[in-house]
Amino acid sequence: MVRTTPPRPVDIASIFPELAPLARQAVRLHPRPGIPTPYESSIGGPLLWPADEEWPVCAEAHDDWQLPVSLDDVRRCRALLEAAWLRPRGPQDNLLSPEERALLDTLEAGHPWHGEPNALLPVAQLYLRDIPGLTGPDGADLLQVLWCPLDHESGLPAARLVWRDAASVVDPLVSPPEPADVEPDGNYVPEPCVLHPESVIEYPAPQELPEELAGRLAAWGRAEWAKSHPEDEDDGIGGAYYQYELSVAPGWKLGGWGPWSFCDPWPMLCATCKTECRPLLTVSSGEWDGGSGSWIPLEDRVPPGPAGLRRPSDPPMVSIGRGYNMQIYVCPESFDHPHLENMQ
Repeated sequence: MVRTTPPRPVDIASIFPELAPLARQAVRLHPRPGIPTPYESSIGGPLLWPADEEWPVCAEAHDDWQLPVSLDDVRRCRALLEAAWLRPRGPQDNLLSPEERALLDTLEAGHPWHGEPNALLPVAQLYLRDIPGLTGPDGADLLQVLWCPLDHESGLPAARLVWRDAASVVDPLVSPPEPADVEPDGNYVPEPCVLHPESVIEYPAPQELPEELAGRLAAWGRAEWAKSHPEDEDDGIGGAYYQYELSVAPGWKLGGWGPWSFCDPWPMLCATCKTECRPLLTVSSGEWDGGSGSWIPLEDRVPPGPAGLRRPSDPPMVSIGRGYNMQIYVCPESFDHPHLENMQ
């Protein structure tokens, strides 16, 4: 099924022509529950990986203030909680039985660190044929993103990008290695999702605009809010109207602009050549929330069925920081230059 982002409430570039040259295409991925194959684009699905190619591992230092869990522990916890949330229960009934509570406590207790290099976990597989505007090195038609599902010095999982020619994989790996150690809440374990890519136009977040223009946009937003809500006080909502409804699309996406929010932007410069890097992949903690309702695709506005553990707004069940985004930037000069990661 396709996913269709509603038109923005207003054509902001017609009101503020200075924004028109800053428009960028982004591709919203719209991950949804499914059973992807290695021959499809996916989030959290299997990768088309050659059987004779070494599977990548992470040997970096990890944030060890909590004991890790296993990938199987995460999967069993999710299955237990999903079943519990979906079954009928009375107003006085506990979500879990005593036996289930004891099992959950055991699964969440963690285990000693293995101390060996940690196998990476598939995050995204993107065939260029499916993603408008996505380009790669000569001869490559497939981008694969993996990461170590533990916190590193940056407070993020450490990602690895792999570009390859899909046709060259004639003997695919069937059972890839799995990480021995996983972040205890399972925040970096994406559930398998199929994708519904859709191109949208974005404009920079206010933090990346000249201060004078950002100020005029905020003043305009407050005036618009007052017109439509004369009985309410602004409380800052109108001033943020441009940022949350008219600039950067929420959710998993390729390209576009950075979702700067709780911190001010800083130059994302390539460590090799000092060229300004551009956003490649945004990993999101959710595709919408109470402040971004206008971005909900039309097809997802139908009342959902019974809600389990897997929220409709976050099918991959990935959480970055306190519900933020992880953005991967790449150098436009060379695909061989190291990428940058940032929490926004």
